Amino acid sequence: MKKIINSEFAPKPVGPYNQSVEFNGILYVSGQIALVPNTGELITTNIESETHRVMRNLQNILTAAGMDFDNVLKCTVFVKDMNLYSRINTVYASYFDEKTAPARELVEVANLPKFVNVEISLIAGKKG
Repeated sequence: MKKIINSEFAPKPVGPYNQSVEFNGILYVSGQIALVPNTGELITTNIESETHRVMRNLQNILTAAGMDFDNVLKCTVFVKDMNLYSRINTVYASYFDEKTAPARELVEVANLPKFVNVEISLIAGKKG
């Protein structure tokens, strides 16, 4: 049975979707951008701040599901400009232990919601 999990500490969905859905111990988290949850402010000052905000949004959804970044199995990273790769990667890497980091793809796309520079979604699993 699927369970809808939304966190008040992550941006509210802006369409017909939820922040995450858990099914059989697997959590599917919708793509997150750098929106501040309580104000709706978009963080685009620099790519490092933008990526940290995205990761914090993901972290808050994981927390609402009783998980953390150790539970993450796979991430999908969408970037507007591949030239930002190394800067995004530096921030992204600070949230994972390199030895147990999840699978990942990072792809450049033409545009993202609200014309942000980065969007990240993930899949996580309950331990046990």
